Amino acid sequence: MAIGVFDSGVGGLTVHRELTRRFPTRDFVYLADQANAPYGGRGGEDIVQLTKAGCERLFDAGGSVIVLACNTASAIALRRLQQTWVPSLREKLGRPVNILGIIVPTIEAATGLPWSFEAERPQEGEKVAAIDITGVFCTAATAMSRVYEIEIDKRREDLAVFSEPCPGLAGLIELGAPEDELKVVVEDHVDALRRKIGRHPDKAILGCTHYEIVAPLFAAALPPGTGLIHQPTAVADALDRYFARHPEYDLGQGARRDFLTTGQAGPQSALVSQFWGEPLTFASA
Repeated sequence: MAIGVFDSGVGGLTVHRELTRRFPTRDFVYLADQANAPYGGRGGEDIVQLTKAGCERLFDAGGSVIVLACNTASAIALRRLQQTWVPSLREKLGRPVNILGIIVPTIEAATGLPWSFEAERPQEGEKVAAIDITGVFCTAATAMSRVYEIEIDKRREDLAVFSEPCPGLAGLIELGAPEDELKVVVEDHVDALRRKIGRHPDKAILGCTHYEIVAPLFAAALPPGTGLIHQPTAVADALDRYFARHPEYDLGQGARRDFLTTGQAGPQSALVSQFWGEPLTFASA
């Protein structure tokens, strides 16, 4: 048995790497759906079916808990799969299984509050003393879902959230675009968010796991001191708490590391090595 990690491409390796550091003795299986990446511009039903197929493959490989290391899949597919598919799958497999996303941990990190918390709404005419602004850089599909705006607003009246969709950025990162090109794209999106808000945000969420690899470019484009919420750390923290509450999952103890892809198997590019931190070879899914 193992922890499964799923992403439409290789951005999820940033989360996967942090999880293996946090849980070094656990077994892990990573699946990159490179044949269908990126998900950000796809329709909702397409995203649900592709995510389900990826999770099925990981459960077949022994996964007990699957982490969707993809904001788009987490925003669009997670709740539906948890509600309509996972319960029957538990019965079919005869063992505890679950699918978790990365948006809940990110929102917990952004608000400083547990997911279960819901703020009391202010009385009519009552004003919120101060408003901090959180910017979310994400794919078009995640922005359209408005998941960050809706869920953060439920918990923090004093936080305003503005999303800036960055169509094509994940694809450029996957293709290994030169840093100068990526820098221009990141700066354009940071400036677009500034114009949308009227000022820069107080902190920013990198709402796509691919963006973690260009986090220094976002940090340089934003004013000094702007807080960046890093999803790999937030997810590892949340998973640590989750496993403490749910000891029923068999996660393996052999420190196994398997890497699967729906795309081109074999040694991966230097870009993939950059995400993971060392050369990496994928097996065919």
